[in-house]
Amino acid sequence: MGLFGDEPFHRIGKLPKYVFAEINTMRAKARRAGFDVVDLGMGNPDGATPRVVVDKLTEAAQDKRNHRYSLSKGIPRLREEICKRYRTNYGVSLDPETEAIATMGSKDALAHLTFATIGPGDGVVMPDPSYPIHQWGVVMADGKQIPIPMPSPSEFLERVEDLYKKPGRKPTMILTSFPHNPTTQCIDLEFFGPLVELAHRHGTMLVHDFAYADIVFDGYRAPSMLQAPGAKEVGVEIFSMSKSYSMPGWRVGFCLGNAKMIHALGRIKSYLDYGMFQPIQIAAIIALRQCEAFTSETAAVYKSRRDTLIDGLRLGEWNVEPPRATMFVWAEIPRRYAWAGSLDFSKLMLEKALVAVSPGIGFGPHGDQYVRFALVENEQRIRQATRGIRRLLRV
Repeated sequence: MGLFGDEPFHRIGKLPKYVFAEINTMRAKARRAGFDVVDLGMGNPDGATPRVVVDKLTEAAQDKRNHRYSLSKGIPRLREEICKRYRTNYGVSLDPETEAIATMGSKDALAHLTFATIGPGDGVVMPDPSYPIHQWGVVMADGKQIPIPMPSPSEFLERVEDLYKKPGRKPTMILTSFPHNPTTQCIDLEFFGPLVELAHRHGTMLVHDFAYADIVFDGYRAPSMLQAPGAKEVGVEIFSMSKSYSMPGWRVGFCLGNAKMIHALGRIKSYLDYGMFQPIQIAAIIALRQCEAFTSETAAVYKSRRDTLIDGLRLGEWNVEPPRATMFVWAEIPRRYAWAGSLDFSKLMLEKALVAVSPGIGFGPHGDQYVRFALVENEQRIRQATRGIRRLLRV
């Protein structure tokens, strides 16, 4: 027995085995053996950040004044710029001083907001399946997960309303994310009305992760939760520049909306960090000011990749509904392999088709009959992937 014993630390012991690690290990082993694996697993955007943004970073980094500690809540001009974007794109008015905070990506916002607002045993509702930080950020904060199956957004909403009709302690928070990762499901603005009403009636906080706000196709436009009447009084929205502006490694995100929740997040962050490197914040301002057209170009790239993947899968008689948003395709496992479950099927895909995907079980129990493709390779590589998949499905 070591100095600290054999038991895991308190919060680490609550976390499940990371199922994606098995696929990552297999992928790395195959590549070391010389196999050309097409990696459609992790949603890591491969596009270049706009040149004007990179140039501004380079320029700002030369100024020694920008080498000092910054502000944990983000410099004023950056907060002003995201508020302008919300006013222009969604007709939402926000006070950059009290209703906006810059964060180190959406994970920072989600994890630390939960730490700031959730206490031991507080219930947090989220869809099943969901992005892992939505589920396990709650657990790390000593809250209680309340996963609600989501065959469709309307069924999820009905089940949430049914939950509130039951006697007992009501949830402290409802956490949603549309366009949704991993299922790619989309909603209209009317979806938020009943949630806002529940939140007002029961004192529940709303949190909406809006990471895929701009990765939309086929005429669909994703609504901001803050457009819903009364939403700002009970909730916040998290926006990330990772996907919209091809800036994943820059770690620039925002939490926007309810002033009390924003203040709580700011208090936590004031103890934890001094904010992003200031040249990154300055460059992000340029992205918000000058690169709005780039977001549509980025969406067009993902649409082309989506179509290539969907067409290639259909040639193998794996018929998948094309998503209206996100950089993912959520595909039900072909019937003949349904027995396998998502992890074993993902391993089979890697071994036989040389394609890495994310097993749906990693997003929650109700994801186990699905795999998630990330559209992070070009069309040529995606066609290569679908050829390998078709060989597997013909066996």
